[in-house]
Amino acid sequence: MKKITGMLIIVSLLLCGCVQKIEDPAEASAKYPWIIATDSPKDTVTGLFAHKFAEEVERLSNGSIHMEVYENGTLGSDRELIESCMGQDIPFVLQNTAPQTNFMSRLAIFDLPVAYTEIDKLRETLDDPTFMDMINAVYQENGFRLLAMGDQSFRVMTTNKSITNIQDFQGQKIRTMENPYHIAFWQSIGANPTPMTFSEVYIGLQQGTIDAQENPYEVIVSGKIYEQQDYIVQTNHLPHLLSLIVNDDFYRSLNSEQQKIVDTAAENARNYARKQADQRVSDRLDIITGSGTKIIELDAAMIAKLRKQAEPVYEEIQKQAGDALYEAYTKRMR
Repeated sequence: MKKITGMLIIVSLLLCGCVQKIEDPAEASAKYPWIIATDSPKDTVTGLFAHKFAEEVERLSNGSIHMEVYENGTLGSDRELIESCMGQDIPFVLQNTAPQTNFMSRLAIFDLPVAYTEIDKLRETLDDPTFMDMINAVYQENGFRLLAMGDQSFRVMTTNKSITNIQDFQGQKIRTMENPYHIAFWQSIGANPTPMTFSEVYIGLQQGTIDAQENPYEVIVSGKIYEQQDYIVQTNHLPHLLSLIVNDDFYRSLNSEQQKIVDTAAENARNYARKQADQRVSDRLDIITGSGTKIIELDAAMIAKLRKQAEPVYEEIQKQAGDALYEAYTKRMR
Protein backbone atom coordinates (compact mmCIF):
# COMPACT_ATOMS: atom_id res chain seq x y z
CA MET A 1 0.00 0.00 0.00
CA LYS A 2 2.84 2.39 0.89
CA LYS A 3 4.51 1.70 -2.47
CA ILE A 4 1.27 2.31 -4.37
CA THR A 5 0.64 5.54 -2.45
CA GLY A 6 4.14 6.78 -3.24
CA MET A 7 3.70 6.01 -6.93
CA LEU A 8 0.36 7.83 -7.02
CA ILE A 9 1.89 10.90 -5.38
CA ILE A 10 4.73 10.96 -7.92
CA VAL A 11 2.27 10.61 -10.79
CA SER A 12 0.12 13.45 -9.45
CA LEU A 13 3.19 15.63 -8.98
CA LEU A 14 4.29 14.89 -12.52
CA LEU A 15 0.87 15.86 -13.84
CA CYS A 16 0.87 19.19 -11.99
CA GLY A 17 4.46 19.86 -12.98
CA CYS A 18 5.84 19.83 -9.42
CA VAL A 19 8.09 16.89 -10.24
CA GLN A 20 9.08 16.40 -13.81
CA LYS A 21 11.91 15.49 -16.14
CA ILE A 22 12.72 19.16 -16.32
CA GLU A 23 14.42 20.43 -19.45
CA ASP A 24 15.09 23.78 -17.80
CA PRO A 25 14.85 23.38 -13.98
CA ALA A 26 16.32 26.83 -13.47
CA GLU A 27 13.27 28.36 -15.15
CA ALA A 28 10.82 25.87 -13.63
CA SER A 29 11.99 26.63 -10.08
CA ALA A 30 10.13 29.93 -10.29
CA LYS A 31 6.84 28.01 -10.73
CA TYR A 32 7.20 24.68 -8.97
CA PRO A 33 8.95 23.51 -5.79
CA TRP A 34 12.04 21.38 -6.00
CA ILE A 35 11.52 18.01 -4.31
CA ILE A 36 13.76 16.32 -1.77
CA ALA A 37 12.69 12.87 -0.55
CA THR A 38 13.84 10.53 2.20
CA ASP A 39 12.66 7.21 3.61
CA SER A 40 13.20 8.42 7.20
CA PRO A 41 10.77 10.19 9.58
CA LYS A 42 11.09 13.92 10.22
CA ASP A 43 12.32 13.52 13.80
CA THR A 44 15.55 11.78 12.83
CA VAL A 45 18.95 13.17 11.84
CA THR A 46 18.06 12.28 8.24
CA GLY A 47 14.78 14.16 8.45
CA LEU A 48 16.41 17.17 10.10
CA PHE A 49 19.15 17.16 7.46
CA ALA A 50 16.56 17.17 4.64
CA HIS A 51 14.51 19.99 6.15
CA LYS A 52 17.60 22.09 6.90
CA PHE A 53 18.75 21.73 3.28
CA ALA A 54 15.34 22.87 2.03
CA GLU A 55 15.34 25.83 4.44
CA GLU A 56 18.84 26.85 3.39
CA VAL A 57 18.02 26.71 -0.34
CA GLU A 58 15.02 28.96 0.21
CA ARG A 59 16.99 31.33 2.47
CA LEU A 60 20.01 31.63 0.19
CA SER A 61 17.80 32.18 -2.86
CA ASN A 62 15.82 34.89 -1.01
CA GLY A 63 12.70 32.81 -1.54
CA SER A 64 13.01 32.55 -5.31
CA ILE A 65 13.43 28.78 -5.05
CA HIS A 66 10.82 26.79 -3.16
CA MET A 67 11.43 23.28 -1.84
CA GLU A 68 9.10 20.52 -0.69
CA VAL A 69 10.30 17.77 1.67
CA TYR A 70 8.73 14.31 1.44
CA GLU A 71 9.85 12.15 4.35
CA ASN A 72 8.98 8.78 5.88
CA GLY A 73 9.00 6.93 2.54
CA THR A 74 6.03 8.90 1.19
CA LEU A 75 7.48 8.71 -2.33
CA GLY A 76 8.85 5.20 -1.97
CA SER A 77 11.46 3.00 -0.30
CA ASP A 78 15.18 3.77 -0.42
CA ARG A 79 15.56 1.69 -3.57
CA GLU A 80 12.57 3.34 -5.25
CA LEU A 81 13.85 6.80 -4.33
CA ILE A 82 17.23 6.30 -5.95
CA GLU A 83 15.52 4.87 -9.05
CA SER A 84 13.25 7.94 -9.19
CA CYS A 85 16.26 10.24 -8.79
CA MET A 86 18.05 8.37 -11.56
CA GLY A 87 15.01 8.88 -13.80
CA GLN A 88 14.80 12.61 -12.89
CA ASP A 89 11.35 12.19 -11.30
CA ILE A 90 12.79 13.37 -7.96
CA PRO A 91 15.77 15.75 -8.16
CA PHE A 92 17.11 15.40 -4.59
CA VAL A 93 17.30 12.32 -2.36
CA LEU A 94 18.76 11.90 1.13
CA GLN A 95 19.47 8.35 2.28
CA ASN A 96 21.92 5.91 3.82
CA THR A 97 24.63 4.69 1.45
CA ALA A 98 23.87 0.98 2.03
CA PRO A 99 21.03 0.62 -0.55
CA GLN A 100 23.08 2.55 -3.11
CA THR A 101 25.65 -0.26 -3.41
CA ASN A 102 23.05 -2.15 -5.49
CA PHE A 103 23.48 0.56 -8.15
CA MET A 104 27.09 1.66 -7.49
CA SER A 105 29.16 -1.32 -6.36
CA ARG A 106 32.26 0.74 -5.54
CA LEU A 107 30.35 2.36 -2.66
CA ALA A 108 31.00 -0.91 -0.85
CA ILE A 109 34.01 1.00 0.50
CA PHE A 110 31.64 2.35 3.17
CA ASP A 111 30.90 -1.25 4.25
CA LEU A 112 34.50 -1.78 5.36
CA PRO A 113 34.06 -3.13 8.92
CA VAL A 114 35.68 -1.46 11.93
CA ALA A 115 37.62 0.86 9.62
CA TYR A 116 36.94 3.85 11.86
CA THR A 117 36.00 3.90 15.52
CA GLU A 118 36.34 7.68 16.03
CA ILE A 119 33.76 9.89 14.34
CA ASP A 120 36.13 12.86 13.96
CA LYS A 121 38.63 10.78 11.97
CA LEU A 122 35.86 9.47 9.74
CA ARG A 123 34.59 12.99 9.07
CA GLU A 124 38.10 14.16 8.23
CA THR A 125 38.18 11.51 5.51
CA LEU A 126 34.71 12.37 4.24
CA ASP A 127 35.66 16.05 4.04
CA ASP A 128 38.98 15.39 2.32
CA PRO A 129 38.64 17.03 -1.15
CA THR A 130 40.64 14.27 -2.84
CA PHE A 131 38.51 11.52 -1.36
CA MET A 132 35.27 13.38 -2.07
CA ASP A 133 36.30 13.90 -5.71
CA MET A 134 36.89 10.17 -6.04
CA ILE A 135 33.54 9.30 -4.46
CA ASN A 136 31.71 11.91 -6.50
CA ALA A 137 33.19 10.38 -9.65
CA VAL A 138 31.45 7.12 -8.70
CA TYR A 139 28.13 8.93 -8.30
CA GLN A 140 28.54 10.93 -11.51
CA GLU A 141 29.33 7.80 -13.53
CA ASN A 142 25.85 6.67 -12.56
CA GLY A 143 23.99 9.93 -13.20
CA PHE A 144 24.10 11.44 -9.71
CA ARG A 145 26.07 14.11 -7.88
CA LEU A 146 26.98 13.84 -4.20
CA LEU A 147 26.33 17.19 -2.53
CA ALA A 148 27.19 16.32 1.07
CA MET A 149 27.76 13.38 3.38
CA GLY A 150 26.35 13.43 6.90
CA ASP A 151 26.07 10.63 9.44
CA GLN A 152 24.18 9.21 12.39
CA SER A 153 27.47 8.29 14.05
CA PHE A 154 28.24 4.55 14.18
CA ARG A 155 26.24 1.36 14.21
CA VAL A 156 26.67 -0.61 17.44
CA MET A 157 25.67 -4.05 18.68
CA THR A 158 23.02 -4.77 21.31
CA THR A 159 22.85 -8.16 23.04
CA ASN A 160 21.99 -9.95 26.26
CA LYS A 161 25.47 -11.44 26.52
CA SER A 162 28.42 -9.61 28.06
CA ILE A 163 31.15 -9.36 25.42
CA THR A 164 34.59 -9.48 27.03
CA ASN A 165 36.61 -11.31 24.35
CA ILE A 166 36.26 -12.14 20.67
CA GLN A 167 35.02 -15.66 21.44
CA ASP A 168 31.89 -14.15 23.00
CA PHE A 169 30.61 -13.25 19.52
CA GLN A 170 30.48 -16.96 18.64
CA GLY A 171 27.00 -18.20 17.81
CA GLN A 172 25.21 -14.91 18.48
CA LYS A 173 22.14 -14.74 16.23
CA ILE A 174 22.38 -11.11 15.21
CA ARG A 175 19.94 -9.28 12.98
CA THR A 176 21.68 -7.41 10.18
CA MET A 177 20.68 -5.58 7.03
CA GLU A 178 20.61 -7.72 3.90
CA ASN A 179 24.06 -6.64 2.75
CA PRO A 180 26.65 -9.29 1.78
CA TYR A 181 29.57 -7.43 3.36
CA HIS A 182 27.70 -6.86 6.63
CA ILE A 183 26.81 -10.55 6.74
CA ALA A 184 30.38 -11.59 5.89
CA PHE A 185 31.80 -9.45 8.71
CA TRP A 186 29.63 -11.02 11.40
CA GLN A 187 30.35 -14.48 10.03
CA SER A 188 34.08 -13.74 10.15
CA ILE A 189 33.93 -13.22 13.93
CA GLY A 190 31.81 -16.32 14.50
CA ALA A 191 28.35 -14.76 14.84
CA ASN A 192 25.25 -16.00 13.04
CA PRO A 193 23.93 -13.02 11.03
CA THR A 194 20.20 -13.11 10.32
CA PRO A 195 18.83 -10.52 7.88
CA MET A 196 15.28 -9.37 8.64
CA THR A 197 13.22 -6.22 8.27
CA PHE A 198 13.57 -3.74 11.11
CA SER A 199 9.86 -3.99 11.93
CA GLU A 200 10.46 -7.60 13.04
CA VAL A 201 13.45 -6.88 15.30
CA TYR A 202 11.69 -6.01 18.57
CA ILE A 203 9.44 -9.06 18.55
CA GLY A 204 12.34 -11.20 17.30
CA LEU A 205 14.35 -10.25 20.38
CA GLN A 206 11.31 -10.70 22.59
CA GLN A 207 10.60 -14.20 21.26
CA GLY A 208 14.24 -15.28 21.03
CA THR A 209 14.30 -15.61 17.25
CA ILE A 210 17.43 -13.48 17.40
CA ASP A 211 19.85 -12.79 20.26
CA ALA A 212 21.23 -9.46 19.13
CA GLN A 213 21.01 -6.69 16.55
CA GLU A 214 23.02 -3.69 15.28
CA ASN A 215 21.91 -0.14 14.56
CA PRO A 216 22.74 3.51 15.32
CA TYR A 217 21.85 4.74 18.81
CA GLU A 218 18.97 6.82 17.48
CA VAL A 219 17.29 3.73 16.01
CA ILE A 220 17.97 1.67 19.13
CA VAL A 221 16.04 4.24 21.16
CA SER A 222 13.25 5.03 18.66
CA GLY A 223 12.60 1.30 18.22
CA LYS A 224 12.87 0.74 22.00
CA ILE A 225 15.37 -2.05 21.30
CA TYR A 226 17.16 -1.33 24.58
CA GLU A 227 14.07 -2.64 26.43
CA GLN A 228 14.94 -6.15 25.22
CA GLN A 229 18.73 -6.00 25.58
CA ASP A 230 21.07 -5.94 28.58
CA TYR A 231 24.12 -4.55 26.80
CA ILE A 232 25.20 -2.05 24.19
CA VAL A 233 28.53 -3.18 22.73
CA GLN A 234 30.32 -0.21 21.20
CA THR A 235 31.61 -2.11 18.20
CA ASN A 236 31.38 1.02 16.02
CA HIS A 237 31.73 -1.50 13.21
CA LEU A 238 30.19 0.72 10.52
CA PRO A 239 29.34 4.39 10.15
CA HIS A 240 25.70 5.10 9.36
CA LEU A 241 26.27 7.55 6.51
CA LEU A 242 23.70 9.91 5.02
CA SER A 243 24.25 10.94 1.41
CA LEU A 244 22.55 13.99 -0.06
CA ILE A 245 22.45 13.39 -3.80
CA VAL A 246 20.97 15.16 -6.81
CA ASN A 247 20.31 14.02 -10.35
CA ASP A 248 23.43 15.18 -12.23
CA ASP A 249 21.55 16.37 -15.33
CA PHE A 250 19.29 18.46 -13.10
CA TYR A 251 22.30 20.01 -11.36
CA ARG A 252 24.14 20.74 -14.61
CA SER A 253 21.11 22.52 -16.05
CA LEU A 254 21.07 25.03 -13.19
CA ASN A 255 22.77 28.36 -13.69
CA SER A 256 25.99 29.07 -11.76
CA GLU A 257 24.22 31.10 -9.09
CA GLN A 258 21.73 28.32 -8.39
CA GLN A 259 24.49 25.71 -8.28
CA LYS A 260 26.28 27.83 -5.68
CA ILE A 261 23.07 28.07 -3.65
CA VAL A 262 22.63 24.28 -3.75
CA ASP A 263 26.28 23.62 -2.84
CA THR A 264 26.28 26.09 0.06
CA ALA A 265 22.91 24.88 1.35
CA ALA A 266 24.17 21.28 1.30
CA GLU A 267 27.32 22.18 3.25
CA ASN A 268 25.36 24.19 5.83
CA ALA A 269 22.79 21.42 6.24
CA ARG A 270 25.52 18.78 6.63
CA ASN A 271 27.23 20.78 9.38
CA TYR A 272 23.90 21.25 11.15
CA ALA A 273 23.10 17.52 10.84
CA ARG A 274 26.44 16.54 12.33
CA LYS A 275 25.84 18.71 15.40
CA GLN A 276 22.39 17.15 15.75
CA ALA A 277 23.86 13.67 15.39
CA ASP A 278 26.44 14.26 18.12
CA GLN A 279 23.85 15.71 20.51
CA ARG A 280 21.46 12.86 19.84
CA VAL A 281 24.09 10.21 20.53
CA SER A 282 24.66 11.82 23.94
CA ASP A 283 20.93 12.10 24.63
CA ARG A 284 20.19 8.53 23.50
CA LEU A 285 23.01 7.12 25.61
CA ASP A 286 21.46 8.83 28.64
CA ILE A 287 18.12 7.16 27.87
CA ILE A 288 19.74 3.76 27.35
CA THR A 289 21.87 3.82 30.50
CA GLY A 290 18.96 5.25 32.47
CA SER A 291 16.98 2.12 31.62
CA GLY A 292 19.64 -0.09 33.18
CA THR A 293 21.20 -1.28 29.92
CA LYS A 294 24.99 -1.42 30.32
CA ILE A 295 27.58 -0.03 27.90
CA ILE A 296 30.55 -2.20 26.92
CA GLU A 297 33.51 -0.38 25.38
CA LEU A 298 35.96 -2.33 23.23
CA ASP A 299 39.66 -1.64 23.73
CA ALA A 300 42.26 -1.26 20.99
CA ALA A 301 43.32 -4.90 21.29
CA MET A 302 39.77 -6.12 20.64
CA ILE A 303 39.38 -3.76 17.65
CA ALA A 304 42.63 -5.14 16.22
CA LYS A 305 41.31 -8.70 16.60
CA LEU A 306 38.05 -7.82 14.86
CA ARG A 307 39.96 -6.30 11.95
CA LYS A 308 42.22 -9.35 11.76
CA GLN A 309 39.25 -11.71 11.61
CA ALA A 310 37.63 -9.55 8.94
CA GLU A 311 40.65 -9.51 6.60
CA PRO A 312 38.84 -11.58 3.91
CA VAL A 313 36.05 -8.96 3.90
CA TYR A 314 38.64 -6.19 3.54
CA GLU A 315 40.21 -7.97 0.58
CA GLU A 316 36.87 -8.43 -1.18
CA ILE A 317 35.84 -4.80 -0.68
CA GLN A 318 39.25 -3.62 -1.92
CA LYS A 319 38.70 -5.61 -5.12
CA GLN A 320 35.25 -4.08 -5.54
CA ALA A 321 36.21 -0.48 -4.77
CA GLY A 322 39.64 -0.44 -6.40
CA ASP A 323 43.04 0.22 -4.81
CA ALA A 324 42.99 4.02 -5.13
CA LEU A 325 39.61 4.48 -3.43
CA TYR A 326 40.48 1.88 -0.79
CA GLU A 327 43.74 3.63 0.09
CA ALA A 328 42.09 7.07 0.18
CA TYR A 329 39.40 5.81 2.58
CA THR A 330 41.68 3.85 4.91
CA LYS A 331 44.66 6.20 5.23
CA ARG A 332 43.34 7.68 8.51
CA MET A 333 42.51 4.30 10.08
CA ARG A 334 44.07 3.64 13.44
